[in-house]
Amino acid sequence: MLKLGVNIDHVATVRQARYRGASNGEPCPIEAAMACEAAGCYGITAHLREDRRHILDQDIWNLKQALAIPLNFEMANTPEMVGIAEQLKPTSVCLVPEKREELTTEGGLDVAGGIARIRETAQRLQDLGIEVSLFIDPDLHQIEATLETGAQAVELHTGPFAESFTDSEAHLAEELQRLTRAAERGNAQNLKINAGHGLNYQNLHRIHTIPHLSELNIGHSIVSRALTVGMSAAVSEMLSLLQTHPQDSRKPSHV
Repeated sequence: MLKLGVNIDHVATVRQARYRGASNGEPCPIEAAMACEAAGCYGITAHLREDRRHILDQDIWNLKQALAIPLNFEMANTPEMVGIAEQLKPTSVCLVPEKREELTTEGGLDVAGGIARIRETAQRLQDLGIEVSLFIDPDLHQIEATLETGAQAVELHTGPFAESFTDSEAHLAEELQRLTRAAERGNAQNLKINAGHGLNYQNLHRIHTIPHLSELNIGHSIVSRALTVGMSAAVSEMLSLLQTHPQDSRKPSHV
């Protein structure tokens, strides 16, 4: 079964809408993360952005202390964030692009344009036992660039797939083929293959055609569903959908 990582950023987004600048407030992302853990998800993802628009420093440290499951720390490749990651020592770090004006991450990391800096960061974090993943568009040249950085994993950006879900079948098939080619190439080079962005309860079944996937990171859809049914039920429903993923005869290099 595919592993589910739940991104809890938007729990903090709701909190910050009312309590921005305060040292406390509701809803509590730590409580939400613990409900996800109790419901059986594999791990928790949280993105500490430079502008602290949702997740705050105290959230990251509290998550590390409270959780028994893996913490995936999403971050930009900046000196400040690398320093925090070195102190925090999460299970994994996912390097992502970051722009102040975006609502959420809009595209994959330009690995090919920053190999040297990414390689340095990946080495520093991996020396501490932290798995390093790169959030990339499903393009073969970004897979090849990832190999030059020494990173152990990629998270394939599924945003264009999600956006094409209600388009023509031909457009959707094209995006799925891009993801499949990238997954095949990465797996052949012993990269762990994760995926995420824009995945929800309606489009998830089409992801099942992509081989070698290890983990899906899903946030907004689960948090949105939780407003109606509660966090535990929302996670359980997503896990039920993941259980229908067929066993891949071309087993991934990483389990």
